[in-house]
Amino acid sequence: MIEIELDGKKVAVAEGSMVMHAADAAGTTIPHFCYHKKLSIAANCRMCLVDIEKAPKPMPACATPVTQGMIVRTKSEKALKAQKSVMEFLLINHPLDCPICDQGGECQLQDLAVGYGGSGSRYEEEKRVVFHKNVGPLISMEEMTRCIHCTRCVRFGQEVAGVMELGMIHRGEHSEITTMTGGTVDSELSGNMIDICPVGALTSKPFRYSARTWELSRRKSISPHDSTGANLIVQVKGGKVMRVVPLENEDVNECWIADRDRFSYEALNSERRLTTPMIKQGGQWKAVDWNTALGYVADGLKRIQTEHGSTAIGALATPHRTVEELHLLAKLVRGLGSQNIDTRLRHADFGNAAPAGRARWLGMPIASLSTLDRVFMIGSFLRKDHPLFAQRIRQAARRGGLVYSLNAAHDDWAMPVAGRLTAAPAAWAQALADIAGYVATAKGLAAPANALVNDDAKAVADALLSGERKAILLGNAATQHPQAGQLLALAQWIAEHTGAKLGHFGEAANSVGAQLVQALPGDGGLNAARMLTEPMKALLLLDVEPALDAANAAAARAAMNGAGLVVALTSFEDAAVDNADVLLPIAPFTETAGTFVNAEGRVQRFHGVAKPVGETRPAWKVLRVLGNLLGLAGFGHETSDEVLAEALGDLATVADRLDNRSNAAIDVGAPAAGGLERIADVPIYSTDVLVRRAVSLQRTADAAPPVVTIAPALASRLGVVAGAEVRVSQGSASAVLPVRIDSATADNAVRVPAGHPLTATLGAMFGPISIDKA
Repeated sequence: MIEIELDGKKVAVAEGSMVMHAADAAGTTIPHFCYHKKLSIAANCRMCLVDIEKAPKPMPACATPVTQGMIVRTKSEKALKAQKSVMEFLLINHPLDCPICDQGGECQLQDLAVGYGGSGSRYEEEKRVVFHKNVGPLISMEEMTRCIHCTRCVRFGQEVAGVMELGMIHRGEHSEITTMTGGTVDSELSGNMIDICPVGALTSKPFRYSARTWELSRRKSISPHDSTGANLIVQVKGGKVMRVVPLENEDVNECWIADRDRFSYEALNSERRLTTPMIKQGGQWKAVDWNTALGYVADGLKRIQTEHGSTAIGALATPHRTVEELHLLAKLVRGLGSQNIDTRLRHADFGNAAPAGRARWLGMPIASLSTLDRVFMIGSFLRKDHPLFAQRIRQAARRGGLVYSLNAAHDDWAMPVAGRLTAAPAAWAQALADIAGYVATAKGLAAPANALVNDDAKAVADALLSGERKAILLGNAATQHPQAGQLLALAQWIAEHTGAKLGHFGEAANSVGAQLVQALPGDGGLNAARMLTEPMKALLLLDVEPALDAANAAAARAAMNGAGLVVALTSFEDAAVDNADVLLPIAPFTETAGTFVNAEGRVQRFHGVAKPVGETRPAWKVLRVLGNLLGLAGFGHETSDEVLAEALGDLATVADRLDNRSNAAIDVGAPAAGGLERIADVPIYSTDVLVRRAVSLQRTADAAPPVVTIAPALASRLGVVAGAEVRVSQGSASAVLPVRIDSATADNAVRVPAGHPLTATLGAMFGPISIDKA
């Protein structure tokens, strides 16, 4: 540690720190614009000039290393004069449009100009003008004349998002920030540039001119999308959600959020919101009151229970819903005598489950991802499935960590990847067996399965046998894989013998919570696949759109068309309308209290931030009343806190209920027959009901219509070129889509996204598929 004197106080900081870091440690504020604690030092705004004893001129605090005994004055006449001079230069070309600027009221330049700006300007020449840019539907660059060239946005793209989409061109007064090619900003983390811009140059396009910052009330919440559990500040005006920004939490999301966390709020204000209960009569929807709707559902369930037995009743729920809601849904179904309840809508291997009351999890704290030396990811479309986890692992790679991937199709993760194992899904287990074989040889052990010579597998094994902090992580595709249990068992063997942590990324905001409250089939109960292939006499859907959320879309559509009573608890009138008999309007996450358990097992509670729209009610209250109408015991909860206490018990013991162990016997099986196999990802803006209805997100490049991705060898055999239309078929299910050729795809794999209306006519996300010219 080095000790310096800062404004008369002794401050100890680590060697290599800058004066700015010492000021932060001492709680001293030094004005600045370009400095940001999460970004590299640029020292180009010069606002942080300070007076350092024996230095001939003021020095930038952000770029001046501390030395033993250094004396720094941040408020001396010399420092203040320098800071005010810099502010005068910054304001020379800045437009006087604070009254119409969206940044007004939360502008760093505006705040500092009060203390360091002059009452008038000596500059009499014309101010410069920078033309606006169109960089997509999320970020507005309409007033780039306001830019002060701090380059925070540029450095964010390079260092955090991993993609340098913005840069500075020209020199001197002609300098400007722009996309280098004149294209759009397409990073899944791009909205963070809005937050870190210290002026009104980069603003939110959906929020633009819709409210003033001082008109907004700010309330804490948790993201309902991926398993990160990002902490949010939801800003509300007149009971309407107007904006979402990050709430800093170093252990979870740092100070960043993904674009779907930020912009999915648009769906909450959609005209397609369901605001009153509805019953289908004679093929037409009729609005009714809650008593009528719930009475209709209760009577229908009782009748079906009497006529067909309890086993004819089932329930499906999305793991994006809260602990309280999933617990009460499971309790209601079991109260009726049925064990047919599931949240694993896209899974294929239902034997791969943690013991009852336990849950698969990340296997480590989220913050640990940033410090890993070795990372081996199995079946993950990392950047789009888990943008904030990708950002963490990108930091590990920037520090020298080695990243490896096993998948049938590899995307650009915007980070150095040391090695890629490319194999069709049916060959993933053998690829892991090959790695295990090399580990066994190095350790002098018996291999758990027959291993083949595989240089790429050897590289992964050698990497995992070295390094200190290492992890083997199973992504969404590995969790949804037909051999998910075998993949976990093999990954567990490798982890045990290399000293690596073993974990699951988790598919949704509450995947861990759904397991803990046992929103899963009990003894003899039907799993999600069976309920979506064998028509049920009664089916409760909690925020589920079967054709978009199921592993087998075609089978789900057929099953829904043949189902009896279908009750959809949903926030949107266009969800499940074709199949449902009753629509019950339930509150999205902003209009209800609830709890999510994120991938690391962190229990995060949140409260409603806006009043429910129309007759919308929190789903836990709807289920409680329905339980009472059915005459079931234990549905007398008055608050969501009571439901949580019943659902999870002692929260201090949640960590003891996280379990990634597999007891499955390792059996890789015979080699695949060699036909074409489907590999399906779920596009980032197709994952849940909110992002599908967020207008701005659906205008981004990531929301483009799906394409069929194949390897060059397969394209050559078929005689197709990029952009040509092909027909992909799975049995009698088929779709016609344009083709994309990518050398990072396995030769016998066909990548076709799921969760999109254009691919909802297809079958299982994994399995045989054929492809022909359209």
